[in-house]
Amino acid sequence: MSRIGKQPIPIPDKVTVDLQDHHLKVIGPKGDLERHLHPEITINIDENEIVVTRPSDAKRHRALHGLTRALVANMVAGVSDGFRKSMEISGVGYKVELRGQALVFTLGFSHLIMLQAPPTVAFEVESPTLFHISGIDKELVGQVAAAARSLRPPDPYKAKGVKYVGEQVRRKAGKTAK
Repeated sequence: MSRIGKQPIPIPDKVTVDLQDHHLKVIGPKGDLERHLHPEITINIDENEIVVTRPSDAKRHRALHGLTRALVANMVAGVSDGFRKSMEISGVGYKVELRGQALVFTLGFSHLIMLQAPPTVAFEVESPTLFHISGIDKELVGQVAAAARSLRPPDPYKAKGVKYVGEQVRRKAGKTAK
């Protein structure tokens, strides 16, 4: 049995879960999410918990079991609490600012770079070198954070660039003089 898949998912107050033909809809105080789930995996909804079961111990079913449980748990957590990624910029002259629903980066290029927010994602700029990405869909928040990081990944020689808060950048020594 999958260690992740066999755990029941508690449904918090103010969250409603609706399942029709393997199409799951979760509605909560922060918004609503919908997802079509694999038809071979069974989902049972009780009054205050969701249980995910699989039909057999085949490798495919074991993989889908844990995946489905994690996807449903992320949906429930997203509509009740939301997700947030914090990112920081390091480097002389590197900064970020918020213009409307877009982030404008100054990253040492000859031009400014704009990163537009999808409809369910919000940006917050705490300082010119620290910003936050938040939303109810964990997958989308992570994807937007990865897109922001890819604009100028941390350099291994000087550790300049956009990185997650708490990310450790492996430094390289560089050239040595004779």
